Parts: sequence; C-alpha cells; structure tokens
Amino acid sequence: MAASIDVQNLQIDFPLYHGQSRSLKKTLLNKAKGSSRVEENSQHKTVIKAVRDISFSLRAGERLGIVGHNGAGKTTLLRALAGVYEPVGGRVQIRGSLNAMLDPGQGMNMELTGRENVALRGRFHRMNQQEIEHLQEDVRNFAELGDFFDLPVRTYSSGMIVRLAFAMATAFRPEVLLMDEWFLAGDASFRSKAQERLESLVRGADILVLSTHINEIVRSWCTRVIWMEDGRIRADGPAGEVLDAFAGGKTDQSLFPETVLS
Repeated sequence: MAASIDVQNLQIDFPLYHGQSRSLKKTLLNKAKGSSRVEENSQHKTVIKAVRDISFSLRAGERLGIVGHNGAGKTTLLRALAGVYEPVGGRVQIRGSLNAMLDPGQGMNMELTGRENVALRGRFHRMNQQEIEHLQEDVRNFAELGDFFDLPVRTYSSGMIVRLAFAMATAFRPEVLLMDEWFLAGDASFRSKAQERLESLVRGADILVLSTHINEIVRSWCTRVIWMEDGRIRADGPAGEVLDAFAGGKTDQSLFPETVLS
C-alpha cells in the first residue's frame, strides 16, 4: 500500500494546569480578548488552542513545507503527525513507515552510552545483531564521537548530542519523513558533511513534511507549502506562490482553504 497522510479537522489543545486560579485565569482571558487561542473548555479549564481545523492530504511523491512565525503551530502539527500529541478533535491517519526528526534528544536515554542508544534504536527497527553492529559503526564514524561513543550521553556536549541524533535518525530510510529545523543545527563543518546524507534521506522518502524558517530550503525541497497562522492554515498551495505571499504578508485568495474563506 502506497504511503499517505490524511489529516481531517485536527484540533490540539494544551490545558493550563496552573492557570485555574481566578485571578490568573481572568488575566489570561482578558489578555486573549480578540484572540481565538485562549479559552475556557466545557470543564471550565483554561486551554491554549494550539491548532484548529487543520485538514490536508498527502500522497507518495509530495513534499510539504510548513511555514509561519513562532507560535503559529508548526511544531505542534508535526508532533501530532508523529503521534506525540493526541488530538482532542479530528484525526490523523498515516500509512507507511515513519521517521520523525523532531527533537535531538527524542527517544534517547541520557544515562546510556551512545553505542547502547544506537542498539536500542536498532532493536526497535527489528534489526539482528549483525545489522545493529554495522549500524553502531556507521553512527560512530559519521557523528565523529570517538571514545565518547562508549560514555553516557549525559556527558556529551549539545553539539555531540545533535551529531549522534542526526546520525541515528538518518541511518533509516522511511516512507514518511517528518523534519523540524533542528536537523540544521551543529557547527558549520558538520552541516556541510551532513548535507549529502540528509538530501539522500529526503530523496528516498515517499513523503516529506518539513518545518523550518529557512525559506531557501523549502523552495529547494518542497513542492507544496502550508502557511500557518494562529494555529490555523492561512494558505495552502504551490511552494513558490505561498512563500512569496508569506514573505509579503499577503495572501492570494485562491490559496485560502475553504474553511478559512467561509
């Protein structure tokens, strides 16, 4: 069965567990007047409406970029696609093997060594011992960890953690690839070395969903772009057209989803 993503009327809320005192709740709701993102739910709890009424479908061969200013809901949407956040409304359906490059520390045990973390990742992907050993050497060499590979990850610098996470994440070839912009972190020499490996991973995926503030990468890699604003889709269309509209702060009416126009 071909890879696909179907998102229908997706809604993600974040409850404010420390926002239930009367004074704090009143302050938050007063500040949010005119905004649709802070409200009381049916249980009279204050919630942040992180994403609202998100619907789109992707098929094999599509490359989707997600753009928007900080707080627009881009990372929340990616995490919902990855299954990290459970929707309070709507649904997400993904067919195909999934690799989510969302956080450098994602799925990593800081008390284990780099080698042990790689072995766990290999077992998760149902590799045999010989395959895991090959994976360990590949990751160790690419991440340039040297003897640190056999030390606990908590002893690593932030740059070393990024290199280890990148090497592990790019060692597998998924059908559906989700990427947040942390993959561009690290020093310049490592980014240069990683570019070929990363582009090979992107080319090999059936479907790509990418969130980044670097428009040049979106133009280069993506065929379609969703522009998010205040947790909703403001525009959805060909990459160049939406990026131009986003850069100019204007939106061609033909790019609006019907749910926004109505």
